[in-house]
Amino acid sequence: MVKLGNDWDELLAEEFGKEYYLELREFLKSEYSSRRIYPPMNDIYNALRYTSFADTRVVILGQDPYHGVGQAHGLCFSVKEGVVPPPSLKNIFKELKAEIGMAEPPTGELTGWARQGVLLLNTTLTVREGAPQSHKGRGWEILTDKIISLLNEKSDGVVFMLWGGNARAKKALLTNRNHLVLECAHPSPLSAYNGFFGCGHFVKANEFLASRGLSVIDWSKTK
Repeated sequence: MVKLGNDWDELLAEEFGKEYYLELREFLKSEYSSRRIYPPMNDIYNALRYTSFADTRVVILGQDPYHGVGQAHGLCFSVKEGVVPPPSLKNIFKELKAEIGMAEPPTGELTGWARQGVLLLNTTLTVREGAPQSHKGRGWEILTDKIISLLNEKSDGVVFMLWGGNARAKKALLTNRNHLVLECAHPSPLSAYNGFFGCGHFVKANEFLASRGLSVIDWSKTK
């Protein structure tokens, strides 16, 4: 059984008993026993463990985990301390410097954001080494769509940052007018200059939260 240690346990209990999830679980057992899969099994649900439903104020949607050695640890775009930030994360830090003058932090670990209420959620939570999107279509999307739909029901305003096509496809789930939905290109080097740079999302998020009387995010506190 998955144990998250916060309100997600009750909210997702029914999902973890559904047929699609049980099939996904059997698939993952086979994958982890026969291939190199990321993140490590105990890190799969870190996004939900670090950021409870009640505490979630900002959602950043990623695609699937980093597929290189030692990178993924269950938070989208984040890498553990001591791991060189991948290009997409470096571009996120470049945008933060442009928006708020933030210097690139000494680590690419974003647990500090997660603890402040930024849910760093990939739409697919596992991946084979060196094979992006290799676990796409196996059931993860059903679970993460449920998570997004639950957050859509929150009465407090939540900021959803949808970067790139995979994330923007989730906009249809966001029907609650209490929320702020921000869209732009993915921070990947392939697309960052097509609208990610200059998007202003980090400033816009805090302006929205402040307007609702909610605590803003200290983006410089990454760890």
